[in-house]
Amino acid sequence: MKKVAFYTLGCKLNYSETSTIGRMFEDKGYAKVDFSEKPDIFIINTCSVTDNADKKCRKIVREANAINPDGYVAIIGCYAQLKPIEISEIPGVDAVLGAAEKFRLLDLLGDFVKEPSDSNAIAAGKVFASEIDEHDLDYHTSYSLNDRTRTFLKVQDGCDYPCTYCTIPLARGKSRSDTVANIVKAAEEIAANEVKEIVLTGVNIGDFGLRNGLREETFLDLIKALDNVEGIERFRISSIEPNLLSNEAIEFVAKSKRFVPHFHIPLQSGSPEVLRLMKRRYKKELYIDRVKEIKSLMPDCCIGVDVIVGHPGETEEKFLETYNYLNELDVSYLHVFSYSERANTEAVDIHPKVSKKDKSKRSKMLHILSEKKKRAFYESQIGKPKSVLFEDDVEEGQMHGWTENYVRVTAKYDPMLINETKEVTLTGFSDKGYVEVSENELVFEKH
Repeated sequence: MKKVAFYTLGCKLNYSETSTIGRMFEDKGYAKVDFSEKPDIFIINTCSVTDNADKKCRKIVREANAINPDGYVAIIGCYAQLKPIEISEIPGVDAVLGAAEKFRLLDLLGDFVKEPSDSNAIAAGKVFASEIDEHDLDYHTSYSLNDRTRTFLKVQDGCDYPCTYCTIPLARGKSRSDTVANIVKAAEEIAANEVKEIVLTGVNIGDFGLRNGLREETFLDLIKALDNVEGIERFRISSIEPNLLSNEAIEFVAKSKRFVPHFHIPLQSGSPEVLRLMKRRYKKELYIDRVKEIKSLMPDCCIGVDVIVGHPGETEEKFLETYNYLNELDVSYLHVFSYSERANTEAVDIHPKVSKKDKSKRSKMLHILSEKKKRAFYESQIGKPKSVLFEDDVEEGQMHGWTENYVRVTAKYDPMLINETKEVTLTGFSDKGYVEVSENELVFEKH
């Protein structure tokens, strides 16, 4: 029995696809193991969001070669779609598969036999990567399983938005989705594995419902159908564009049986001029309206924000406009990204550029603001009853879990609590800034 190991870079969507490909290997009789267990095959799923993609890919390939010099190394994912030839020339890479081909790697690579090396020639791996527009109609439903307490369920792929800084449309193609019926079926399969929480993921999930270039269903149709899936206690919506998060969807989540009060809504900038340069499809006033609508219906709702610092054209004045805007906004935490120049994007030609020093300073300011926002949100939840789903995540005798509204909770380790939802009262803070609960509420009856 050959052993295969996986390493995933990037987003929840990548994790869902890696897990699905892993199950394909297991169905064929391969043993899925950790990187450190000297596998025969290494599958590395790459990301293309930052300019560190090449560096990260090379580092993991070197590590794989050190663990097993005779191991077969295959590279898949977004970076593999964008730069297949360059990756194939990395020493130790045996094969590179693009966006569509990654789901056929078992057929394309056969028994994963390494090509004989010629010490007098520069070896290059095999390349299987067609143009992305040839596969815009392909869709592969994917979900993670057995990797953690919650599962990432892919509901949408690709993107039709031409944001000036982003390579994702080049790496994943046009927006497309599976049917509501098929995604409900996948959720039922996940429920049969005793998973308590599903996170809906995709590139642009609010654009759900496009097939063959036509809108056949909507995101609202999807969440209404999933709300009736038995066996899943929680559905969590991952990142969703503000212009695609409708008031109807917000109202539905507010009264839902299973969708939790937590939204992650990309902003990217609070400067109208920078939003225009980014080609974002909304104004900051619309973002304010979305936050107000959520908080009016769900006062304890957690709202996360993506923001980019250092996009070309972002002056100090425009950055401070973003900072002040976020400071006043009733949100719970920030995901801060420093702009990373990517080939074949429009932002390459936008000026003036922002220095690395200024990007670092602006990023630090927003990270500090994020910590203040999160602490204030956590403090607002103290004394309130919440449900916590505990994870198999143990650190120094403490385990962790998340409330429905995304407060991270710590408690004394008890194996009986893993993958269990407990009704608790949030009591205070640990030394590390996590929220504590009453130990008495976590006691199981002994039989």
